[in-house]
Amino acid sequence: MSARAAAALAAGMGVGRFAYTPILPLMTAQAGLTASAGAGLATVNYLGYFAGALATTVVRVHSRTVHRVALVLLAASLAGMPLAAALGTNAAGGMPLAASLAASGSPPSHVLVAWFVLRFVAGAASALIFVLAVSTRPGWGMSGVGAGIALSGVVVLVDARWQLSWWLAALVSALFTALAWPLRPVARPRVGGAGRGPFAALFAGYTLEGVGYIIAGTFLVAAAGSLGSGAWVLTGLAAAASPFLLNRLNQRRALVGALVVQAVGIALPALTTGPAATIAAFVLFGATFLGIATTALNLGAGLHPNAAALLTAGYSAGQVAGPLLATPLLGHGYRAAMLLGAATVLAAAVVIALSPSTRLNRSARPSVIADNRRESSTQE
Repeated sequence: MSARAAAALAAGMGVGRFAYTPILPLMTAQAGLTASAGAGLATVNYLGYFAGALATTVVRVHSRTVHRVALVLLAASLAGMPLAAALGTNAAGGMPLAASLAASGSPPSHVLVAWFVLRFVAGAASALIFVLAVSTRPGWGMSGVGAGIALSGVVVLVDARWQLSWWLAALVSALFTALAWPLRPVARPRVGGAGRGPFAALFAGYTLEGVGYIIAGTFLVAAAGSLGSGAWVLTGLAAAASPFLLNRLNQRRALVGALVVQAVGIALPALTTGPAATIAAFVLFGATFLGIATTALNLGAGLHPNAAALLTAGYSAGQVAGPLLATPLLGHGYRAAMLLGAATVLAAAVVIALSPSTRLNRSARPSVIADNRRESSTQE
């Protein structure tokens, strides 16, 4: 079960959502994508993610069919990015995209529209995959997200052409889809809560984390310059280990501490450009963001019966807001945007630290990182 969940999360989150981060600088340099258009593509992906997460809060669907359709749509949306460009022509003269870029320096408007649609679809599919995979209590499978992130950095290192990078990302996603195909999402049993106050505070803090984390997740590679693509692999490797590390600590304290550490990591590229600080920023970001998500979901599971879907919806709402807030700050580089991201994550730590006690009765709550040693059936 955990291996299949790991493959699903690697495809849906690691590659499907985060391949865009190391490919963005290539698209800016080679496809003429502007900073505002890049932020717009990020935002529409998060809108799709929000829509998918919101759907899971309204309709409690835990279906193998939905899971498989989402995996296929995700891989197709990744392949669609270079395909849309290859098929795109200049509306006025029927000019191939490469020649159009040479003439205008930016993608044609109809290619941009196609990219926006594809990134929305990718976001919605990612949310469905995440919520359905987490419902299986995937154990160490949560580390699949980190493995996918690492591979999304590797595809850029293989060949630094933005089109080929998207094709490779689609291929990696398809391979993970094949491994995740037998996964059976499981509807979680409803559990008693510990009151509305603690969950509301957790929801607010986790939503703020969504704002700050996605600013870093979108712009960290671009802000790091030439070291970015290689260092992004370190982010994925660090992320793969983080759920295990945080699960060994008091969960509330671990969550607050991880948020503070993440804020430091996000701020580092804005404060210094040295290679050591840059590498530290990527490692700190990777070592915390997945552990934060895992720990928040664990805490929420004992506070609300539909915690995974609701927290994911709040997190994705924060991700929609993040690029919108950061875009006006990109006129003179990424420094101000990264500082905004760090400040928002720090605010999340304060909200959760000052919230009513969220310490849970471990015997009463299911854990998204507890091993599930039995295969469960689900409704199709």
